[in-house]
Amino acid sequence: MLIGAFPFGVIYGVVAIGAGVPIVLAQAISLIIFAGSAQFIAAQLIGVGASGTVIVMTTFIVNLRHALYSASLAPYLNELPRCWRWLLSYLLTDEAYAAAIAHYRDNAVVANKHWYFLGAGLGLWACWQASTAVGIFLGTEVPSELSLDFTLSLTFIALVVPGLKTRADLVAALVGGIVAVGAYGLPYKLGLILAAFCGIAAGLFVSRLRR
Repeated sequence: MLIGAFPFGVIYGVVAIGAGVPIVLAQAISLIIFAGSAQFIAAQLIGVGASGTVIVMTTFIVNLRHALYSASLAPYLNELPRCWRWLLSYLLTDEAYAAAIAHYRDNAVVANKHWYFLGAGLGLWACWQASTAVGIFLGTEVPSELSLDFTLSLTFIALVVPGLKTRADLVAALVGGIVAVGAYGLPYKLGLILAAFCGIAAGLFVSRLRR
Protein backbone atom coordinates (compact mmCIF):
# COMPACT_ATOMS: atom_id res chain seq x y z
CA MET A 1 0.00 0.00 0.00
CA LEU A 2 2.69 2.47 1.02
CA ILE A 3 4.72 1.89 -2.15
CA GLY A 4 1.80 3.08 -4.24
CA ALA A 5 0.63 5.83 -1.90
CA PHE A 6 3.99 7.60 -1.51
CA PRO A 7 4.50 8.62 -5.17
CA PHE A 8 0.84 9.66 -5.34
CA GLY A 9 1.35 11.96 -2.35
CA VAL A 10 4.45 13.44 -3.95
CA ILE A 11 2.50 14.12 -7.13
CA TYR A 12 -0.24 15.83 -5.11
CA GLY A 13 2.35 18.13 -3.53
CA VAL A 14 3.74 19.04 -6.94
CA VAL A 15 0.26 19.67 -8.38
CA ALA A 16 -0.81 21.79 -5.41
CA ILE A 17 2.23 24.06 -5.59
CA GLY A 18 1.94 24.24 -9.38
CA ALA A 19 -1.68 25.37 -9.01
CA GLY A 20 -0.57 28.24 -6.78
CA VAL A 21 -1.70 26.78 -3.46
CA PRO A 22 0.40 28.18 -0.57
CA ILE A 23 2.77 25.69 1.07
CA VAL A 24 1.01 25.73 4.45
CA LEU A 25 -2.41 25.28 2.86
CA ALA A 26 -1.18 22.45 0.62
CA GLN A 27 0.04 20.50 3.66
CA ALA A 28 -3.07 21.42 5.67
CA ILE A 29 -5.28 19.94 2.96
CA SER A 30 -3.51 16.61 3.45
CA LEU A 31 -3.96 16.85 7.21
CA ILE A 32 -7.64 17.81 7.12
CA ILE A 33 -9.09 16.14 4.03
CA PHE A 34 -6.76 13.12 3.78
CA ALA A 35 -8.30 11.85 0.53
CA GLY A 36 -6.12 11.77 -2.56
CA SER A 37 -8.62 12.32 -5.38
CA ALA A 38 -10.49 15.02 -3.48
CA GLN A 39 -7.22 16.77 -2.66
CA PHE A 40 -6.15 16.93 -6.29
CA ILE A 41 -9.49 18.45 -7.23
CA ALA A 42 -9.49 20.87 -4.29
CA ALA A 43 -5.97 22.08 -5.12
CA GLN A 44 -6.88 22.67 -8.76
CA LEU A 45 -10.10 24.49 -7.85
CA ILE A 46 -8.25 26.70 -5.37
CA GLY A 47 -5.68 27.45 -8.06
CA VAL A 48 -8.35 28.72 -10.48
CA GLY A 49 -10.07 30.79 -7.79
CA ALA A 50 -13.22 28.68 -7.38
CA SER A 51 -15.60 29.62 -4.59
CA GLY A 52 -15.61 27.79 -1.28
CA THR A 53 -19.05 26.38 -2.03
CA VAL A 54 -17.90 24.85 -5.31
CA ILE A 55 -14.82 23.34 -3.66
CA VAL A 56 -16.80 21.82 -0.78
CA MET A 57 -19.57 20.41 -2.98
CA THR A 58 -17.16 18.95 -5.53
CA THR A 59 -15.00 17.20 -2.94
CA PHE A 60 -18.15 15.97 -1.21
CA ILE A 61 -19.38 14.32 -4.40
CA VAL A 62 -16.00 12.73 -5.08
CA ASN A 63 -15.87 11.29 -1.56
CA LEU A 64 -19.38 9.82 -1.64
CA ARG A 65 -17.78 6.44 -2.32
CA HIS A 66 -16.67 6.45 1.32
CA ALA A 67 -20.31 5.98 2.30
CA LEU A 68 -20.23 2.68 0.40
CA TYR A 69 -17.01 1.70 2.16
CA SER A 70 -18.52 2.53 5.55
CA ALA A 71 -21.62 0.46 4.87
CA SER A 72 -19.44 -2.49 3.90
CA LEU A 73 -17.32 -2.21 7.06
CA ALA A 74 -20.24 -1.60 9.43
CA PRO A 75 -20.97 -5.28 10.20
CA TYR A 76 -17.41 -5.67 11.49
CA LEU A 77 -17.07 -2.41 13.41
CA ASN A 78 -20.56 -1.27 14.43
CA GLU A 79 -20.10 -2.39 18.04
CA LEU A 80 -17.23 0.03 18.61
CA PRO A 81 -17.70 3.13 20.80
CA ARG A 82 -18.53 6.29 18.90
CA CYS A 83 -15.10 7.81 19.47
CA TRP A 84 -13.47 4.83 17.76
CA ARG A 85 -15.84 5.04 14.80
CA TRP A 86 -15.10 8.75 14.39
CA LEU A 87 -11.35 8.08 14.42
CA LEU A 88 -11.56 5.23 11.92
CA SER A 89 -13.85 7.23 9.64
CA TYR A 90 -11.15 9.92 9.43
CA LEU A 91 -8.55 7.28 8.51
CA LEU A 92 -10.80 5.62 5.90
CA THR A 93 -9.18 5.66 2.47
CA ASP A 94 -9.37 3.45 -0.61
CA GLU A 95 -6.23 1.56 0.39
CA ALA A 96 -7.14 1.21 4.07
CA TYR A 97 -10.58 -0.08 3.15
CA ALA A 98 -9.22 -2.65 0.69
CA ALA A 99 -6.70 -3.97 3.22
CA ALA A 100 -9.19 -4.07 6.11
CA ILE A 101 -12.12 -5.67 4.29
CA ALA A 102 -9.87 -8.37 2.80
CA HIS A 103 -8.49 -9.15 6.26
CA TYR A 104 -11.93 -9.30 7.85
CA ARG A 105 -13.37 -11.53 5.14
CA ASP A 106 -10.43 -13.95 5.27
CA ASN A 107 -10.64 -14.26 9.05
CA ALA A 108 -14.11 -15.23 10.25
CA VAL A 109 -13.26 -14.49 13.87
CA VAL A 110 -10.95 -11.51 14.22
CA ALA A 111 -10.20 -10.19 17.68
CA ASN A 112 -9.58 -6.46 18.05
CA LYS A 113 -10.69 -5.68 14.51
CA HIS A 114 -10.35 -1.96 15.10
CA TRP A 115 -6.63 -2.24 15.86
CA TYR A 116 -5.96 -3.76 12.45
CA PHE A 117 -7.83 -0.92 10.75
CA LEU A 118 -6.07 1.65 12.95
CA GLY A 119 -2.65 0.26 12.04
CA ALA A 120 -3.39 0.31 8.32
CA GLY A 121 -4.95 3.77 8.50
CA LEU A 122 -2.21 5.37 10.59
CA GLY A 123 0.51 3.88 8.41
CA LEU A 124 -1.10 5.35 5.32
CA TRP A 125 -1.73 8.67 7.07
CA ALA A 126 1.93 9.05 8.09
CA CYS A 127 3.09 8.05 4.60
CA TRP A 128 0.69 10.55 3.01
CA GLN A 129 1.81 13.47 5.17
CA ALA A 130 5.48 12.73 4.52
CA SER A 131 5.01 12.27 0.78
CA THR A 132 2.99 15.49 0.57
CA ALA A 133 5.86 17.37 2.23
CA VAL A 134 8.35 15.80 -0.19
CA GLY A 135 6.17 16.81 -3.12
CA ILE A 136 5.83 20.37 -1.85
CA PHE A 137 9.52 20.99 -1.20
CA LEU A 138 11.29 18.63 -3.60
CA GLY A 139 8.68 17.61 -6.15
CA THR A 140 9.51 20.42 -8.54
CA GLU A 141 12.84 18.65 -9.16
CA VAL A 142 11.06 15.60 -10.59
CA PRO A 143 11.34 15.66 -14.42
CA SER A 144 7.97 16.35 -16.05
CA GLU A 145 8.42 13.36 -18.38
CA LEU A 146 8.71 11.00 -15.39
CA SER A 147 5.11 9.97 -14.72
CA LEU A 148 4.54 8.36 -11.31
CA ASP A 149 0.76 8.31 -11.13
CA PHE A 150 0.60 4.78 -12.59
CA THR A 151 1.84 3.42 -9.25
CA LEU A 152 -1.52 4.16 -7.61
CA SER A 153 -3.36 2.08 -10.21
CA LEU A 154 -0.93 -0.78 -9.65
CA THR A 155 -1.56 -0.56 -5.91
CA PHE A 156 -5.33 -0.80 -6.34
CA ILE A 157 -4.97 -3.76 -8.70
CA ALA A 158 -2.77 -5.57 -6.18
CA LEU A 159 -5.31 -4.91 -3.43
CA VAL A 160 -8.44 -5.83 -5.38
CA VAL A 161 -7.38 -8.93 -7.32
CA PRO A 162 -6.86 -11.22 -4.28
CA GLY A 163 -10.43 -10.45 -3.17
CA LEU A 164 -12.03 -11.56 -6.45
CA LYS A 165 -13.01 -15.04 -5.32
CA THR A 166 -16.50 -15.52 -6.78
CA ARG A 167 -18.21 -14.94 -10.11
CA ALA A 168 -20.16 -12.07 -8.57
CA ASP A 169 -16.89 -10.43 -7.46
CA LEU A 170 -15.43 -10.74 -10.95
CA VAL A 171 -18.54 -9.35 -12.63
CA ALA A 172 -18.73 -6.43 -10.18
CA ALA A 173 -15.08 -5.53 -10.78
CA LEU A 174 -15.40 -5.88 -14.56
CA VAL A 175 -18.58 -3.80 -14.81
CA GLY A 176 -17.23 -1.16 -12.44
CA GLY A 177 -14.00 -0.89 -14.42
CA ILE A 178 -15.76 -0.61 -17.78
CA VAL A 179 -18.18 2.05 -16.51
CA ALA A 180 -15.34 3.99 -14.85
CA VAL A 181 -13.45 4.15 -18.16
CA GLY A 182 -16.55 4.96 -20.20
CA ALA A 183 -17.74 7.66 -17.80
CA TYR A 184 -14.30 9.19 -17.25
CA GLY A 185 -15.31 12.45 -18.90
CA LEU A 186 -18.24 13.19 -16.59
CA PRO A 187 -17.84 16.39 -14.53
CA TYR A 188 -16.97 16.38 -10.83
CA LYS A 189 -15.67 12.79 -11.08
CA LEU A 190 -19.25 11.52 -11.13
CA GLY A 191 -18.02 8.60 -13.20
CA LEU A 192 -16.48 7.11 -10.05
CA ILE A 193 -19.82 7.13 -8.24
CA LEU A 194 -21.64 5.76 -11.28
CA ALA A 195 -19.06 2.99 -11.68
CA ALA A 196 -19.37 2.03 -8.01
CA PHE A 197 -23.15 1.74 -8.14
CA CYS A 198 -23.09 -0.17 -11.43
CA GLY A 199 -20.49 -2.59 -10.10
CA ILE A 200 -22.49 -3.19 -6.93
CA ALA A 201 -25.71 -3.71 -8.89
CA ALA A 202 -24.03 -6.17 -11.27
CA GLY A 203 -22.49 -8.12 -8.41
CA LEU A 204 -25.80 -8.36 -6.55
CA PHE A 205 -27.60 -9.44 -9.72
CA VAL A 206 -25.15 -12.27 -10.38
CA SER A 207 -25.13 -13.43 -6.75
CA ARG A 208 -28.94 -13.67 -6.74
CA LEU A 209 -28.98 -15.59 -10.01
CA ARG A 210 -26.82 -18.29 -8.43
CA ARG A 211 -29.18 -18.81 -5.48
